[in-house]
Amino acid sequence: MKALQQVLPEIKSKGASLIAISPQRPTDSQATQAKLSLEFPVLSDPGNAAARRFGLVFQLPEYLRPIYEKFGINLAEANGDASFELPVPATYVIDKDGTIRWAHLNLDYRTRAEPSDVLAALDALK
Repeated sequence: MKALQQVLPEIKSKGASLIAISPQRPTDSQATQAKLSLEFPVLSDPGNAAARRFGLVFQLPEYLRPIYEKFGINLAEANGDASFELPVPATYVIDKDGTIRWAHLNLDYRTRAEPSDVLAALDALK
């Protein structure tokens, strides 16, 4: 999200908007927005309802849960439920009529869309 924040002026100059959607409770989504000094909204998706409609939800395997806890990540508290479900990290460029024109999805949360690819996808809409 920090990388996208850096190119936010370019995104806006192309007539586009940027939002992030998180499974975290609204207060935690707002805290993330403030902590990272994001100038775009971070919306809350309780129970991964939106992510589920995009087919992006997976359950964190049992063997990974203690590792998350060891790093101080309490999913049940942050997400407001004990489902241990997470969304696959995804980035979409959606045109004005609601059609997805470009997408980046990767199960490895460390591999995110490159901001330059997002900007190129926005350019392709013209």
